[in-house]
Amino acid sequence: MKPDVAARLLQALAPWRNAPAWHIAFSGGLDSTVLLHLLASLANTQTLPPLRAVHVHHGLQAAADAWPAHCQAVCDSLGVPLRLMRVQVRPGASLERAARDARYQAFMQAMGAGEVLFTGQHRDDQAETLLFRLLRGAGVRGLAAMPEHRPLAQGHLVRPLLAFSRSELEAYAQQHQLHWIEDPSNVDPRFSRNYLRHRVLPSLTERWPQAITQLARTAEHMAEALGLLDELAQMDLQRAGQPSAFPWLPLPSLALEPLRQLSDARQRNVLRYWLTPLTRLPDSDHWTGWNALRDAKGDAQPLWRLADGQMQRSGERIWWLPTTWSTFSDASVSWPDPQQPLELMGNGQLRFIGRAPEGPLVVRYRQGGEIFDVPGRGRRDLKRLLNESGLPGFVRGRLPLVYRGEQLLAVPSVAGAWTRSVDDGQLDWLPQSCDQGLS
Repeated sequence: MKPDVAARLLQALAPWRNAPAWHIAFSGGLDSTVLLHLLASLANTQTLPPLRAVHVHHGLQAAADAWPAHCQAVCDSLGVPLRLMRVQVRPGASLERAARDARYQAFMQAMGAGEVLFTGQHRDDQAETLLFRLLRGAGVRGLAAMPEHRPLAQGHLVRPLLAFSRSELEAYAQQHQLHWIEDPSNVDPRFSRNYLRHRVLPSLTERWPQAITQLARTAEHMAEALGLLDELAQMDLQRAGQPSAFPWLPLPSLALEPLRQLSDARQRNVLRYWLTPLTRLPDSDHWTGWNALRDAKGDAQPLWRLADGQMQRSGERIWWLPTTWSTFSDASVSWPDPQQPLELMGNGQLRFIGRAPEGPLVVRYRQGGEIFDVPGRGRRDLKRLLNESGLPGFVRGRLPLVYRGEQLLAVPSVAGAWTRSVDDGQLDWLPQSCDQGLS
C-alpha cells in the first residue's frame, strides 16, 4: 500500500529542506492548490523553510481578473504570504510559449540565491509533454520531458508532484474540500496540449489503461539516457574547452580541432550541451549551419545564426556571440578626464593603469587606414598589427582607440604585445559582459 500523499511529498522534498526559502507558483488551479495546501499543512508539523506563494497575472483573458482575489483568499486561509506579479505577454507565433516566458521571468525576479520554486506539474502532465514533443520530432533531450529539478536564476526549479497522478490530486482536493480555479482556456482544443489532454490521451487510456504511467516511465528512461549523453559531452568539452588566447574577452568559446576529431553525432551532442544555457537549440535541418562553419577555409569568417545569437569562427576557434553583443554605439566619445574610467555605451569600460595622459581625449572606432607608433618598429598599419595579434574579427570593430586631436595615442593592451605605454600609463579595456540566462 502506498504511503499517503503528504508522506510521499515530504520524502520528495528532502533535498531542498535547507533552502533559504520556498516559493510556490500558485495559479489557483487544481495542481498548485493541492501543492500549496500540502506544503502549508506540512509546515505545521515539520521544520521547513519559509513558504511564499507567487501568482502571475498575464492579463490575457477577462476571467483572469478575478483570480488574484481568489488566490489571496486561499493564501490568507493557510497563512501563506502571496506575491502578485503582473506581466505583459509579447505577441508571437506561440501565445502559450510567450506566456510561459513572461511567467518564468517573473518567477526569476521573485527568487533569491539558493531559493526553491515549486511548480505543480504531475504525472499526467509529464505524459502529455512527452507525447507532444514526440509528435514534434524531438530528440533525447526533448523526450526527457520535464526534469524533476533544474537551475532557475540563482536557485532551483523543483517539480515535486511528477510521481503523482491527476486522479490522486483530485482525490486529495475532494478529501480536504479544496476549491480551485478552472481556466476556460484549458478546454480549448485549438491549443495542441489541450487537444492531446482531452481528445488523444483519453482514447489511449481507454485502450491501454496504463498508458499515462508508461509514457511517464519512458520520459524517465529518456532522462537517464540524456544524463549519459551529458556525461559524454562534459568529457568532450574538457578537450575543446581549452582557454583562448584572449582570456579578457567575456564570450564562451571552444577550440575547433578537438571537435573535428569527433563523429558528427558526437559533435552535435557536445554542441547541444554547450549551447543549452545560451540559446534555444536548432532543429535537425538547421544543423547544416554548423557543418558550414566547421568546414570553412581558415581565412574565412563564417557565422551560424541561432535563435538568441550567433556562432562565429576565428581561425581554429568558435565563439558564441549573444544578441546583446551587437548592441553598442560606435560613435566618437569625448574623454575629458582620463584620470577617471570611461563607460562606453554597450562596450564596457576604458581606463588607464598607472599614469594617465593629460586630457581631453577622444575615443573613436576603426575606420580603416589607422597608423600606430610601435616602439622599436616605427609606424605600423593597425590592421596588420591586429592580424599579427590574432584578435577575432568580430572584436576589432569594437576596439576603442584613444586619440589626442588626430593622433592615435593609445590602443588597449588587450590587442597585443605590440601596444606601447603612454606617459607611463597603460590603456586597459574591460569589454561589455555578455552574461545571458535562457532556458
